[in-house]
Amino acid sequence: MIWLNGRELEGRDGVTVADLLADLGVEPQARGVAVAVDGEVVPRADWARRAVAPGARVEALTAMQGG
Repeated sequence: MIWLNGRELEGRDGVTVADLLADLGVEPQARGVAVAVDGEVVPRADWARRAVAPGARVEALTAMQGG
């Protein structure tokens, strides 16, 4: 089980940060996206190779314009 933005995901062993972002519909080159795994920011260059361990909490944030 992995937590993604507060939602529980099961059966995702070996998933990467990039895989999880794709599940959210985030394009690989999208601008204004930040990801943290267990409170540690993951640089964009590491998204495709950073495996997410079972029990991890992943937060993906997208900057929005407006006010």
